Amino acid sequence: MTATSERQPAAYPLRMDADPPVDVSRGLWLVKWILVVPHVVVLIGLWIAFGVLTVVAFFAILFTERYPRAIFTFNVGVLRWSWRVAYYSYGALGTDRYPPFTLADVPDYPTRLDVEPPQRLSRGLVLVKWWLLAIPHYVVVAFFLGGTSTTEYTTDEGVVVTVQGWPPAVGLVGVLVLFAAVVLLFRGAYPRSLYDLVLGLQRWALRVSAYAALMTDEYPPFRLDTGGRPARP
Repeated sequence: MTATSERQPAAYPLRMDADPPVDVSRGLWLVKWILVVPHVVVLIGLWIAFGVLTVVAFFAILFTERYPRAIFTFNVGVLRWSWRVAYYSYGALGTDRYPPFTLADVPDYPTRLDVEPPQRLSRGLVLVKWWLLAIPHYVVVAFFLGGTSTTEYTTDEGVVVTVQGWPPAVGLVGVLVLFAAVVLLFRGAYPRSLYDLVLGLQRWALRVSAYAALMTDEYPPFRLDTGGRPARP
């Protein structure tokens, strides 16, 4: 007698859940770019600290095989804060509830993010995973999220001038969220299929962020877990 069971994907150390959008305003998204300015100002400073502390964590892992817990907690908080702002604004437009100014988990906020602390990390992988091993994912995430483009101009004197960042390269998430915003404006409802896809793309990008920030040695899966709650093992 044999039993068969469907194999479930393993849970990744970074977990992001979200509640489906309910009663999202038709037009609030038109001014959210103004409303998130205070968060952007704070996050600039937080991401500078994130970068510096990740370098400190790099050397700590290299010599001790451990990610300093205080730094880990802070860096997870930065990812969590950034994702809440993205979820509220143009990374998803998933809620009209203003993001809290905190690094801590807020259980009743419509989206949550956490990363399982590693026990030990590889000294060898820390040297290559963030710049070499993650390259395939960087290519995919650049398609998802977009970035800056490079434009070259030739002056009358024949000098080639390179301008970075204009026009901006819009990623797949930006296109999908813009379409959802237009539907919201005219129909007052967020298309569920679009929401699920946006969450899946963002979840993929967040996993890559955690891996590149040395928070885990587990390679991010090439898997699109759509919807507010990913598949459980």
